[in-house]
Amino acid sequence: MQFEVMFHDEKCIDKMTLTQLRHFIVLAGAGSFVKAAGLLFMTQPALSRSIKSLEEALGQRLFDRAGRRIELTPFGHVALARGRALLDEAEQLKLSGKILSADDSGRVRLGLGSGPGAMLTAPLMMHFATHFPRFHVDIVRANTASLTQMLRERSVDALVVDVRSLRPAPDLSVTQLAHMKGAFMCRKRHPLARLARVSFEQLGRYPVASTPLSDELARILTERYGEHAHPDELVRYSSDEISHLVDVAAHSDTVLLAVRACAPELVEINIYPALNAQARFGLVTLASKAQALYLPEVRKLMAAALH
Repeated sequence: MQFEVMFHDEKCIDKMTLTQLRHFIVLAGAGSFVKAAGLLFMTQPALSRSIKSLEEALGQRLFDRAGRRIELTPFGHVALARGRALLDEAEQLKLSGKILSADDSGRVRLGLGSGPGAMLTAPLMMHFATHFPRFHVDIVRANTASLTQMLRERSVDALVVDVRSLRPAPDLSVTQLAHMKGAFMCRKRHPLARLARVSFEQLGRYPVASTPLSDELARILTERYGEHAHPDELVRYSSDEISHLVDVAAHSDTVLLAVRACAPELVEINIYPALNAQARFGLVTLASKAQALYLPEVRKLMAAALH
């Protein structure tokens, strides 16, 4: 790819500056020179000169210009991803020798899967509000596939997800594994809550709610309870947001299949044979990316909250 060659060319690096890359990234996000110049607190002609110099250094146009409208060229789309990565690495290099203190400012950009989101979002925000009040905290809640794409695009710095639903890849690093018990749960006055032992046939008389389940858990369910336990047939209500499903189970006869710790107000159903399944939550980062300054704090919170 020509862009990769250009970025590793020494003459190009001599001519290209991080400031120009920052101007380019802001302009790509703003969509117009007028708006970007305002965001950068510089004049429009000065911004135009900076972008032109960057294009000359790279040897290709970054934008197609049609009057006041601008659009990224195909090369510009590739350059945008690489430019963001370079700026991010430069920032991490600058911070790599620091220890986080209460006076530090920055931005926590963390993607959380449904289970980790239910258990980590509030503790994470409370922790930073108490100990690092100058930080911005951005929490993104989504399914694992969407979060992984955001991580690769560097929209987030790290993920906490159920690694069973994560497709292994050489560019991803998984650490800090925590094992969490999975269970069928219901409200306290549910008919199944009064039974000492519940068969799958009895459970199947009620609707089941769950977040999207991994292929591994689908295999466990069908091995334990038969083909009718496959999530495609078993699960009637599905959402990436676990709190909504907990509410449904708390106010109806719906049975929730989820990590036990996500719904402490619900009662665990004593199904036979036992489910004996666990979620495996892990911290996922890009293997080639320097560790964000705040990640040690996230690791501490994971150790405390996911046990």
